[in-house]
Amino acid sequence: MKNALNSLKGGANLSKITSPGERVRTFFDTADAWRIFVQGSTLVLLIGAVNLVFVLQSDFEQYNIGRLSTTFGYAFMMFTGALFLFKAFYFLFILYRYFTYKPIASVSDEELPTVTIIVPAYNEGKQVYATLKSLAASDYPREKIQMISIDDGSKDDTWIWMQKAKEELGDQVAIYQQPKNMGKRHALYRGFNLGTGDVFVTVDSDSEVDQNTLRNLVSPFITNPQCGAVAGNIRVLNLKKALLPKMLDVSFVLSFEFVRSAESTLNSVLCTPGALAAYKREAVFNCLDAWINQTFMGKPSDIGEDRAMTNMILKQGYHVLFQRNAYAYTNVPDGFRGLHKMFTRWGRSNVRENIQMAKYVFTDFREDSKAGARLLFISQFLKIVLCYPLMILMLYFVATHPLLFLSSTLFSILVLSTFPVIFYARRYTLSESFWAYSYSILYTFGLFWITPYAIATANKSGWLTRSLPTT
Repeated sequence: MKNALNSLKGGANLSKITSPGERVRTFFDTADAWRIFVQGSTLVLLIGAVNLVFVLQSDFEQYNIGRLSTTFGYAFMMFTGALFLFKAFYFLFILYRYFTYKPIASVSDEELPTVTIIVPAYNEGKQVYATLKSLAASDYPREKIQMISIDDGSKDDTWIWMQKAKEELGDQVAIYQQPKNMGKRHALYRGFNLGTGDVFVTVDSDSEVDQNTLRNLVSPFITNPQCGAVAGNIRVLNLKKALLPKMLDVSFVLSFEFVRSAESTLNSVLCTPGALAAYKREAVFNCLDAWINQTFMGKPSDIGEDRAMTNMILKQGYHVLFQRNAYAYTNVPDGFRGLHKMFTRWGRSNVRENIQMAKYVFTDFREDSKAGARLLFISQFLKIVLCYPLMILMLYFVATHPLLFLSSTLFSILVLSTFPVIFYARRYTLSESFWAYSYSILYTFGLFWITPYAIATANKSGWLTRSLPTT
């Protein structure tokens, strides 16, 4: 027996044959070592930047004096100073609004509205089964739920997994197939027209929810008659798969639990995420034709359906709120290629919808205060308007003073990313919060081109991240 084992794989001995448990431990040891390396490298870079800024202090002084000695340089300094003051004011304003935010507690079972949950799926495989099962386990009166899942012409086994969910859940879910891949917007459109609930809840097929998510998500429609849409709180599901999802989780927490909390106090959350959102039936049907037929530069819009719906509901004068206590956990890209494609899609949608928002935000689009919505829009629009001028100046700075650029940029990352670190640490765990530094470095040096590229290609369509892997 021993000789037989030793003959495996060309004479491999017993010491080279590992059990499944040992292979799992080896995997996690490797993952932990990689995590330590990345976080350690990040720390070394940032500490080095602090030291370099101190060493190069006289060079920075000479550089600033040189800029002030020219008319253009002086004007640039005044402009950047004014921009800094606006950003500082905006941050303090959002911080203040965050502290005034409180999620709305769930109403009673009797008060809960009837809901239609719509789950569009394309090339999602087994995950759609897990999504439907998590929704079916919701703590919500069963007689008030209609759940619809639509396969948008998937090329993998998504439909098989939807059928399996149907077999287990019975009349809790209805499943449909599109005749061909028509895009997420058309799948949702079909769901809206099939739905009978007073509130529509849209959930991405790569997301899972907590038991109390659904009731928390829709309660604002009962407590606030002006509520037209509600954004859920999105966290990352595939945290253990790679390091990038860990970084994105820290980013998501800041984006949702800080920014959207503040936006919610202004009744003006700018985007209800596709992963989890709820819409008032009347508000949806008021704009459904415009939404499904939306175009940009003469082409049908097949991206940014969540931001577009939010925009159209805000335009009607409804409030759009955020529920921090309504969690959904979604899969995110675990590699750079998938990440930049996702960000490109979001960037293009952001450009399109800011243009649309500009058409109504300074009008009398609702009865109550509009100042908050206008401030949020100005902050968003400035990022687009100033994108190319700031990028050109950055490239010029890199070409003429590379060391000053590197040290000042890393030092800025250390300063600015400390807030997300503190915020995540207070809300969740300290050890995971440090991914904010690594993510900022990745975005600054690896993804800075996303916004200018998205602006230049805003007319292009395509989901970009839902195709099957090629071999």
